[in-house]
Amino acid sequence: MTKYIVLPSTGRETDAPVFATALAVARRFGSHLVFLHVRPDVRQEIAALAASEVGAVSGIGDTMERMEQDADKREHLAERLWRELCRREQIAVRDTPPVASALADGPLADRISAEWVGEVGIDAAWVAEYGRAADLVVAGRAGSGGGIALDVLEAALMDTGRPVLIAPPAAPASVGRIVTIAWKDTREAAVAVSAALPFIDKAERVIVLTIDEDEEPDDRSSERLQRALSWRTSNVLMHRLLRGRGSAVEALLTAATRAESDLLVMGGYGHTRLREAMFGGFTRHVLERAELPVLIAH
Repeated sequence: MTKYIVLPSTGRETDAPVFATALAVARRFGSHLVFLHVRPDVRQEIAALAASEVGAVSGIGDTMERMEQDADKREHLAERLWRELCRREQIAVRDTPPVASALADGPLADRISAEWVGEVGIDAAWVAEYGRAADLVVAGRAGSGGGIALDVLEAALMDTGRPVLIAPPAAPASVGRIVTIAWKDTREAAVAVSAALPFIDKAERVIVLTIDEDEEPDDRSSERLQRALSWRTSNVLMHRLLRGRGSAVEALLTAATRAESDLLVMGGYGHTRLREAMFGGFTRHVLERAELPVLIAH
């Protein structure tokens, strides 16, 4: 079960779809949401800046003051957005679990709770530390224009050992009602499917999607996966996509959209090729174009 979810709270307006995605998951599992805000260590950053620019000490006091003001602004906004969400959605605020008898009563959606955690230092390091204790990390898109930083997204995927759910640009109505698996006969894809089992078990429909590749004409792994998952849920479909004139990403996302999927599951990559493969290749293009939540595991 996905009961303990960590999500970075950056203090930017782009937090909204991340919060909404995490809440949609929490409604399915009765989860506890940990909103993690990391305030930068301004003194440490200033010291590093001064050390890298020998002799450039003039104006450092003004720079520090501006950085502290910006950190204050981000922290206050992050906490305000968290409190507004809890009040609007009637989420219980607690930092300890209720007694076991309370957990057994009522619908899952009524068991959602949340807490605010503030730390000082480097975002990526704290996301990795909190993420290792979580069932799931929910993060925003990397890239320019706001959202979570690339190093934070990398830390969430590579340094936690936990699955990462990447929120779409707009708040989703649901997460996991129809699950689409981007399948290839690899260890990475198998790990992602294993991480997605809590969603698969609750899904109304599961779709195993493969893209036919000339170099693997006799690959029957998707059929084996469909047969294995059918022991968990009765509605498992399999589709083979033919590579047309468009890219594999376009074919995958078009098929997921037509199936009305609200969760795409796919594998991550190893350390040695993370930047190139995950954020420079197929996966990066999926994250840039997908309008639905994407679950990745390494």
